[in-house]
Amino acid sequence: MSQQNYDNHARLDTGYHRILFPILLLTFIGSCVNLYNSLGDHQRLYSASLITVITMSLVAVALYARIFALKAQDRAIRAEENLRHFVLTGKLLDARLTTRQIVALRFAPDAEFVELAAKAATSALDSKTIKQSIKQWKADDYRV
Repeated sequence: MSQQNYDNHARLDTGYHRILFPILLLTFIGSCVNLYNSLGDHQRLYSASLITVITMSLVAVALYARIFALKAQDRAIRAEENLRHFVLTGKLLDARLTTRQIVALRFAPDAEFVELAAKAATSALDSKTIKQSIKQWKADDYRV
């Protein structure tokens, strides 16, 4: 595995991003086509609409499962980085930092972390700018 850096840190999960979600989207499109073709046929209309509603529900479940997992990870990262900042400085992270900023700061090594966190808070840096400002990238191989 190559060394993680700004250019390659984003991760796509093959099972979710390249298999499950495309299949769900294609199924949803197919169910909509089936529903449209069933509009004049009352015998098929109920089952076609039921398939469409079930498929919409499956897409929503897949999206929410992903969103909830990422929110839980963001919360854990926020706590970890707050603890790291406290260990390095004796103070908690600046309250002006957003979760997205803190998640971006996790890639900064200890030597750059405190200064970059202060700069991010005072200058309201976005997560992309924070990541690009890091000189010695600290890999995070546990993010899903």
